[in-house]
Amino acid sequence: MLTEPVRGSTPNPDCEWTDANAPEGQLPSALVVDDDSAMQQMLKGYLEQHNVRVISALHRQEAGRQLATNSPDIVILDLRLGRDDGLDLLRQIRAHSDVPVIITTGHRRDEIDRVVGLELGADDYITKPFGPRELLARIRAVLRRQELGRGAWQRDPEVGRYQFGGWQLDRRARRLTDPSGVPVTLTKGEYALLVAFLDAPRRPLTREHLLQATRVHEDVFDRSIDVQILRLRRKLETDPSAPRIIQTERGVGYVFTLPVEHR
Repeated sequence: MLTEPVRGSTPNPDCEWTDANAPEGQLPSALVVDDDSAMQQMLKGYLEQHNVRVISALHRQEAGRQLATNSPDIVILDLRLGRDDGLDLLRQIRAHSDVPVIITTGHRRDEIDRVVGLELGADDYITKPFGPRELLARIRAVLRRQELGRGAWQRDPEVGRYQFGGWQLDRRARRLTDPSGVPVTLTKGEYALLVAFLDAPRRPLTREHLLQATRVHEDVFDRSIDVQILRLRRKLETDPSAPRIIQTERGVGYVFTLPVEHR
């Protein structure tokens, strides 16, 4: 359900992608996965009015075909897909692609699904009912972050290897290995959290800073960062119940205690 009408909306003159004459192939494309055909049509009308090309899928199998054949720039994924599980589709996407994903969920009863979705690698979420203008703003913000990250990578492609306490993180390969050289799998949220710590070792970091670093949207309850800290500790610490690497800084947040070498 949308909270504002689609028809009669006026494009923001300050927004991006306002060239209506731009070739279709140069416009960003969004794959909207939602089993509500009315929602599909409303979003398609609004987003295409604002120069976002829309590809639609009503279920998991169709979404897989669209991802394989169209390579969208971003995916808008409803976690409630009738008989299909949106979280399973998100896992499938993350197993094969880094395409940005914005998940859509229902009300407070879906709060756990939102947190799980973010931990599985979603870039943002939006709660129904929402206005298409808000969705458009989130699409632009996610794509802008991706473009900024790509630009930073191109400017300094060799930077990205960290060593700490025998561990090594290779950012170019997104690969973490333990002191014995065994690869350790990280979710997207765990990876972003670890990079935030490695960029500021031995400095207390607030929950707000870590939320921003892991791209968790500001209105996710703050304890969600504690959940990700616990998951990361389980992968780094010998005894997660008595952490030595990621320690709690009472009244502030967390601190990464090991010295870090940048290569």
